[in-house]
Order: sequence, then C-alpha cells, then structure tokens
Amino acid sequence: MLNNKTVLITGGTGSFGKKFIETILNRYPDVKKIIIYSRDELKQSIIKQKYPHNEYPNLRFFIGDVRDRDRLQQACEGVDVIIHAAAIKQVDTAEYNPTECIRTNVDGAENVITAALACGVKDVVALSTDKACAPINLYGATKLASDKLFAAANNIKGSKDIKFSVVRYGNVMGSRGSVIPFFIEKRKEGVLPITHEEMTRFNISLQDGVNMVMYALEHHLGGEIFVPKIPSYKITDIAQAIAPECETKIVGIRPGEKLHEEMITDTDSLNTIDLGHYYAILPSVSYTYSEEEFMKHHNAEKVPFGFKYNSGTNTEWETVETLRDLIVEHVDKSFQV
Repeated sequence: MLNNKTVLITGGTGSFGKKFIETILNRYPDVKKIIIYSRDELKQSIIKQKYPHNEYPNLRFFIGDVRDRDRLQQACEGVDVIIHAAAIKQVDTAEYNPTECIRTNVDGAENVITAALACGVKDVVALSTDKACAPINLYGATKLASDKLFAAANNIKGSKDIKFSVVRYGNVMGSRGSVIPFFIEKRKEGVLPITHEEMTRFNISLQDGVNMVMYALEHHLGGEIFVPKIPSYKITDIAQAIAPECETKIVGIRPGEKLHEEMITDTDSLNTIDLGHYYAILPSVSYTYSEEEFMKHHNAEKVPFGFKYNSGTNTEWETVETLRDLIVEHVDKSFQV
C-alpha cells in the first residue's frame, strides 16, 4: 500500500508519529520517502539519531508549523499520502490559550487540506479524538471543526483523485501526558490523585491506533470518521492495577473534562455504519457518495436506531489484571506491582 509512495506526517515527532514511522519501516521496506514535519528541532534530532541517514536514506526532516501554509505546501510537493497528527491537545493548555489552539487545530487543518489539493496528494487521514464528540472543552471543539473540514474537503476536490478521512479514538495507553505514566510516577509519593471515582475512559494502544490509520488508508472512500471498537476502563481500576498499596485522593474533575468519554452520540448514529472491527460516521453532507455506496464499499450495516458509544455504557471492559498485562506490553516492560 505504501511501497514506492511518499508519506508526510505532520506532528511526526509525537508519540503517534514515532510509532507510525516504525510501523511503516517494518511493513513497507520499499516506501519511497517518509517526511517528518514538525516544529521541534530537538525531537527531530533525537529521531535522526535512531534512524541515521546512511541506514535510512528515505527519511526526511522538515522543520515547519502547520500554521505556515507556504512551508507546508513546500513540504507536500511530490507527496502521495498525508497523515495529519499535529495538534495542541492538552485540555487545560487549550482553555488558557484558546487562540493558539484554534490556529493550530483549525487553521492548521485547513492548511493541510489546501496543500494536499495543490500538490496532487492522493490520500489524507487526519487524527481526531473522542473529545471531538459532543465537545465541552475548546480542544474538543477545535477537533470537531477539524473533522468537519476534512470530511467536507471531499466536496471541493473537483476532478482531483484525492480522498480525505478521519480516525477518532480514545486515550492512548502510555502516550505523553496520559494517566498511566502519571500514576506510575505518583506511586513513589504514596498517594494517587483521582478526579472522580466513577470516571471511565476508552483505552487503545499506540500500535492499534497506527493500525487503524493504516486501515483507513486502505479502505476509505473519503469523508468517513472511523471509530474503533475498544474496551473501557475505570480510573479506579487503573489506580488498583498500578499501585494497590497507595492511598487515593479525590481531587475533582478538571475544567473541560468529562466523567465518561463519548465517540458516537445517538444523533451521530443516524449516519453511522458498522464495519466489523470499526464503526464509521458518514459525512452529513456528501456530494461524492450516497449512504448506500458507502455501505456497499465497506460491506457494512447500519447501527441500530438510538445507538451511542460511550465509555461508561460500553460492553467491553479492561480488568485490573488485563490492565497490568497491557502496561507491561505497551508502557513499561519492567513494571511490577
């Protein structure tokens, strides 16, 4: 799928970008070029040390910001596939710096679309978040706007052979700023801060997130928001899995935070189809394909009327034991209780 192709990853030095690069190099030895586009020169230099040019001559490193349309378009020359992972994603950071969040997450998305259309790119997949579903914080609102921009981009492509779609998933196990490494660090102090004893979250590994993007690249028609079927966990079970000996302290839900995460609302479900391992929310306005064409292409079925996908009412759950196994597998191989 990616052999002899040039792939550009915005925000390519983040947790997702690093795993995506690793996966491409393992699965597609004949990939023509991988362009890591980000604004952090230190993180780029660290990746360069891992993948020296004499061994990986197909890697390119572009310093640039998705806010900079000219630089982005320059980076997209000759690119076949764009994975858009760049974002300001810390909820509290976005609340305090709203304009900066909008410029990166909304204006940056528009710049990616403009560059892709101008440069003859064939496939674009943008990363979203469960917080874009019925958003209550600015970060979620900007990602919802971004999702809508990418879905609608299929309506303005004209005769160009290009497809835009989105993948939306929950908290990535072990990613920077996530709860598991935070709790592992906090257990040294003997007290784990819990926001609310009833809080739940969706859970996905970094590799499964990458696999989902690969699935979208291979199967999308354009306009879909792909959503994985993944388990939930209780925040109290995470605490028990990591540090059963520690005291827990309820500190309250932070501004802009939900008790349970959502990925598909009951209203979204009117446009949602079941693909088997994934769901796909179809665009509310599409001049390219009908719902029937989407369903036939994906060999899918409509979800039941009133369906919704929420971490608190999910049917699949991690246990304390499975969480410990996953921590060893995906976060810290030396982890012990």
